[in-house]
This record gives sequence, structure tokens and C-alpha cells, in this order.
Amino acid sequence: MADGPGRGGDDEKRFDWLYGGQGASDPDATRPVRRQPRPASPAAGSGAPDDEATRVMRAQPRDQPRDQPRDQPRTATPPPRAPVAPAPAAASSGRRRPRFRARYVLLLVLLWVVYLVAVPVFAWTKVDKVAFEPRGERPAEQPGTTYLLVGSDSRQGLSAAERKEYGTGDASGQRTDTILLLHTGSGPNLLMSIPRDSLVDVPGSGTTKINAAYAFGGPKLLTQTIEQNTGIRVDEYVEIGIGGFVDLVDAVGGIEICPRQAMVDPQANLDVRKGCQEADGVTALGYARSRKTSGLGDIERARQQREVVAAIGREVVSPWSVLNPVRYWRLNLAATETVTFGDGMNPARAAMWASAMTRVNGENGLTCSVPISDLAVNWDPERSRQMFQAIIDDDTDSIDDSLCTPSGLPEGATS
Repeated sequence: MADGPGRGGDDEKRFDWLYGGQGASDPDATRPVRRQPRPASPAAGSGAPDDEATRVMRAQPRDQPRDQPRDQPRTATPPPRAPVAPAPAAASSGRRRPRFRARYVLLLVLLWVVYLVAVPVFAWTKVDKVAFEPRGERPAEQPGTTYLLVGSDSRQGLSAAERKEYGTGDASGQRTDTILLLHTGSGPNLLMSIPRDSLVDVPGSGTTKINAAYAFGGPKLLTQTIEQNTGIRVDEYVEIGIGGFVDLVDAVGGIEICPRQAMVDPQANLDVRKGCQEADGVTALGYARSRKTSGLGDIERARQQREVVAAIGREVVSPWSVLNPVRYWRLNLAATETVTFGDGMNPARAAMWASAMTRVNGENGLTCSVPISDLAVNWDPERSRQMFQAIIDDDTDSIDDSLCTPSGLPEGATS
């Protein structure tokens, strides 16, 4: 290869333009070219080659595809996709389900509360009322509340088949088989039966059986007779007929009765064994009406009536009476369609009466007969006066076993 151009002779003149000699015809020909600064290479100092292709790739934007020519327009970069949440774990799913179920449970509870309130309100629209307060002089207002409960043996409204089934016969007119006084107040509740054969003074009729007062003058005369012979003011009146009694017992699913002996009474359509047993409405009615299976007659019947009333009260407050919607409906309808309340009774008072009836079973209250001196059902003048005064004074705490006995006879006598 020939040596480079010399600096003398013709050759030197010929290359003056290159070396800036006098022969240079174009001054810009030898102007130095500016070097573009080389971008820093991440591999600098590592000895890695830095060719043109590498420099071009580094100069391109990072979000531009590397194989896209630079002279083509850049495509829009798609927005970053939201990260996909992983599927909820089984534990997370388990935490959500209770909240989902809780809403439905709360809804069911609210609907149930509405049902519990609406049914009695609806049932109360079917209640019958009767005037019971007598005219004329009455005992003054007394502490506590005294209810007069009457079981009417009227056959009105009963079909021939029902009269046969219930063993009521075809007797006409209005009479009462059951007379009870329920007193509530500061002391224990007291349920006192007044045997229907009790000999008392009936206004306008002289001395006769107390149930004659109901036959002669209905609720008003019966109330007047009781108030004048006891001095106790009657605050509220409740009456239930034979058919209603059967419906009420069946509405609570039957009751338990505990006869002291086997009882067979064709007139009451009753045939039961000795000892505690379940009874439906018809059997309970016969048990409450029967008086010919023992030597105590009407006295024993009054005890059986108190037993039945207390048993109904126990079933009414049973949780099943509230938890079972069908039973709750039947109970409320039976209690209002078959029970007649005295004028002035309101739903609150009726609820208080129903509640009081659950606490007269001898354990949570007192249950006994009016004190009597003999089986002719003459009231004991001394003991009955003490009993009546305790009720007038709302002092049932003072009533002991000498006053409150199942038969009404003195302690130690046949009971």
C-alpha cells in the first residue's frame, strides 16, 4: 500500500485543501464535524460492544415496540388492566353468608312480631260485650281488681249433635254451673269458687240458690247478689258458654286433669280413670260439670272447675302457644269469639285477666272454695267474713289454710 501523501512537491500542493494550505478552495471543506455525544450505556465499563443497533434501540421509547420503524406513527398505549382479584377463599365466603342470612332472620322476626300483635287486635273485633254493673248502691272502690267469672250452661247456639256429644241435654233458659271470683293485687292471686247451690239472699227472691240470680236477672242480678252478700266490688265480668269452653280447651291442644278416683257419669258424658291424664275439650267439659261421682256433689264439682281453669292457664302461657302460629291463631279466636266480656273491658284489661289466670294453680297463687259450714252449702259466717275482708283489703297474704281449703269446709273436715 502506498504511503500517505507527502508534504512537499506537487503532491503537497495537490492536498493543500486537506491540510488547510493556501491552495484550499473551500474553507468549509475542512471544517471539523461536531461529534454527537454518545448516550451512557448501562454496560459501560463492562466491555460489552455498543454498536449502532444497540444505540437505536436505547433511543426508542420503552413503550414502543422495538420492531416498529421509527418513521411510523406510534400506536396508543392501552391503559393498564386492573389486577384481577383472586377468588375469595372459603373462609371469606363463610364470613359473608351469616350477614346475608341475618337480614332474612331479622325480617322473619319482624314479621313474627307483627303477627303476634295483629292477631289479638283482629280477634278483639269479634268480642261480645254485656252489661253487668247493677244499679243502685254498690260497694265502694277497692284496691286490686276482682273479676267475676261465669260458666253459663246455656244450650243456645248448640246443634242437636253438639248437645248429644257434650251431654248437656235439651234444657232451656239461662243458668250457670260455674261462679268464680278472681282477685289480683299486691298479694298472691286468689281464685275462689262459689258453689252454684250456695244458699244466699237474692234481691227480690229471698233466700235461694245463688245460680237462681243468674236465671232470674242475668249478669246484673248475679253481680248484685254477690256484692251484697260478700261486700266485694266486682270490677270486671267474664262469661263463657259450654261450646266456647270446649273450643278453648281444644285451642290449647287439650289439658291435663287429675281425677282423684275413676269417674263414670253418663249425664256429663264422662268416663275417665283415676290419676293424671290428657283431656280434650269434651272430656274437660264433662269433668268440670260432673257432680255425681263423689259424696261432695257440687263442692267437688267446684274443685274440679278450678282445676280445669288453672290447667287452661298453664297451657295458655306455654311457649308452644306462641311459637305455633296455628295454635296462636286458634287460641286468640277461641278466647274472643266464645268469651263474653262485661262493658268497659278493653284489650289491656283482658290481657291482665288472661295473665292472672295462669297464676292460680295453688303454687303461684291461691285456689279454694268460699268457706262453708256444711254440705248444704251454707256459708260459714265467721270464716267467710274473714275471707271476704281479706279480698276487700287486698290482703290475700293473710289468707291461710284455715280459710282457703279445697272444699270450703273447715280444716280437718272432709275435703
